Amino acid sequence: MSEDRLWAEVRAERQEQVDLLAALRPEQWDAPTLCAGWRVREVVAHTTLPFRNSFGRFVVDLVRARGSFDRMADRCARRDAAELSAERLLGSLRDNVAHTWTPPGGGAHGALSHDVIHGLDITVGLGLDRRTPPDRVGLVLSRMRPRNIGYFGVDLGGVALHATDLDWSYGTGSPLRGLAQDLLLVICGRLLPPGRLDGESAARFSGEPAPR
Repeated sequence: MSEDRLWAEVRAERQEQVDLLAALRPEQWDAPTLCAGWRVREVVAHTTLPFRNSFGRFVVDLVRARGSFDRMADRCARRDAAELSAERLLGSLRDNVAHTWTPPGGGAHGALSHDVIHGLDITVGLGLDRRTPPDRVGLVLSRMRPRNIGYFGVDLGGVALHATDLDWSYGTGSPLRGLAQDLLLVICGRLLPPGRLDGESAARFSGEPAPR
């Protein structure tokens, strides 16, 4: 997959999120997402953090979090969500649709994965009728390896994931079927609203998120 194609998908994903977020009601910015403990505003604060922070600020925040990236990300998201209005957060995304930030070692593919996954945290969490293009989700799934999946800590033992809208499957065992975007969320350790998955193990990956 060419870098140009990946960056085109990154820009498309961000622009679609800008349009979607611009249409949210004020109370929806304070609604929970699939990221346990984060509302919409914390998720947007997190995805737009690299556009606002310098490398020096990143280092300072990481040191304050005692070297834990996850702790740092949570603190920064909560801080910025409290300090910045929804309009400022939306503007940060709108002004950086073409930004070429990439996560450490992730390249353009990592940037796409980051945006797609957190976009789904918002839309699925809010129950919005938005389908991320399956081909775009497929680009994210194409790089999912045991090492990547292990990062999220999800137990997929005895389960075979089968996408219903894409020629993609992963694992062996009892079939678990769903849209590619929903299976991506399963891989990322998110609990989905009931009714989005089909299979004997569907309930295992559905329900209310546990507190952070």
